[in-house]
Amino acid sequence: MKMFASATMVALMLAGAATAQDASLNATYGEISLRAGFTPDPYAVSVTAGGSVNGGALPGACTGMISNAPDFEVTYSAGSLPLVFRTLSGTDTTLIINGPDGRWYCDDDSYGDGDAMVRFSRPQSGTYDVWVGVFGGNSASATLQITETP
Repeated sequence: MKMFASATMVALMLAGAATAQDASLNATYGEISLRAGFTPDPYAVSVTAGGSVNGGALPGACTGMISNAPDFEVTYSAGSLPLVFRTLSGTDTTLIINGPDGRWYCDDDSYGDGDAMVRFSRPQSGTYDVWVGVFGGNSASATLQITETP
């Protein structure tokens, strides 16, 4: 419960256009279409987190060094389950997501020691463009997990 409460407080809905990220670019590590109840759950993809763009250039409290293009793109058909994005890495990672509503959702450290999590309790159907950043620069191997399991 503490992790959920922390994620709820940290995940921020940020209105406004991004000045650094371009969601119209092709995602570097691919894309997938998922429907509520998808298997396997979690869906996982390996990425190299980080980039040369400061995520803090977004309006609000995003953080982490990211690339200009999204790392991964998820087109989701929603049901009654939550939709959760998580990072797993030996390095401090961050998440920046441009949701189907055009808002920016950001997190640093809510999933665990240095890993990020953004939870959509009532996800919308549509496209989620995802950037996996690193805190403090450089790049790192990471796994992006997409799940409907809390």
